[in-house]
Amino acid sequence: MNTLLLGPGALGAVELLALFLHFTLLSLLAIGGAITTTPDMQRWVVGERGWLTDVQFTASVALAQAAPGPNVLFVAVIGYNVAGLAGVVATMAGSLLPSTTLALAATRWGAARRESVGVRAFTGGLAPLTIGMLLATGWVLTEPLRGYPATAGLVLVAVVAMLWTKLSPLWPIAAGAIVGAFGWLG
Repeated sequence: MNTLLLGPGALGAVELLALFLHFTLLSLLAIGGAITTTPDMQRWVVGERGWLTDVQFTASVALAQAAPGPNVLFVAVIGYNVAGLAGVVATMAGSLLPSTTLALAATRWGAARRESVGVRAFTGGLAPLTIGMLLATGWVLTEPLRGYPATAGLVLVAVVAMLWTKLSPLWPIAAGAIVGAFGWLG
């Protein structure tokens, strides 16, 4: 069989359906983008199903985030590492179909009611929710490196830089890449 099509851990039809359905559910919870549901993706794919290790999961997210293109590409890399091209189709379709449909419907509904108190309160409440979900994502992605003292320092510096400066996010990413490339974590 072709390993490109089947991938590292070829799944059966029932498991592919479960992968699709789980990513469909996460798509509907992805306030702030797919990256905000990374903690649950990790819990399910690594902890519950055992399809990937923590290191493989983190590497999948890091590889996709470093590549040019849409932020959601990490979902395709996770899908590929779980089940090859069939995994890519399952995770991407699950991630994109429901959220796209819901976003189109909500945009039309919200545009017609944009000045209502309820719509303004809802959109105002999404900011703290998104920030919390992004912080949870960062926590999950540092799992393989938490034993290194420099990890907490790098995370703290990156969070401070993003909150209190207008520094491009590329600079903390570049700093983390340099620290990791030279093995300066330990």
